[in-house]
Amino acid sequence: MAEEAALPRQQTGWGPLFAAWLIALLASLAVLFVGEVMGQAPCNLCWFQRAFMFPLAIMLGVASLRADAAVWPYALPLAVGGGLVAGFHSLLYLGLIPERITPCSRGVSCTSADMTILSGLPLPLLALAAFVAIAVLLIITRSRTSA
Repeated sequence: MAEEAALPRQQTGWGPLFAAWLIALLASLAVLFVGEVMGQAPCNLCWFQRAFMFPLAIMLGVASLRADAAVWPYALPLAVGGGLVAGFHSLLYLGLIPERITPCSRGVSCTSADMTILSGLPLPLLALAAFVAIAVLLIITRSRTSA
């Protein structure tokens, strides 16, 4: 504890910030792999989720390199927005929202088996987990740097 007190406030939140960046980077690389290498065309909701995740990967990467925990006010709204889209997408995938209002008219259907990787892990639920994890890590970063 005494060592942490000796560190500048910005550096005490570096661990969760770095973890959030790793999640954003891995999620971004995974969707690029699924789309470009595996050839699965993303649905409309996947595109919206990418619009939230890709900037997070860049923003959190730069903040991690600079040990700048003050990035959380800018990154947290992106994580929450992406989480909301991923939550809606997950509800569609699970069949809790009627298919007649599904916004996925192009690409792979949200409810098809093509929305899974690694023997059945659903992409919408993985995206939701990634956004929630990033948001939680950013909140931890905030709490460690605001003390």
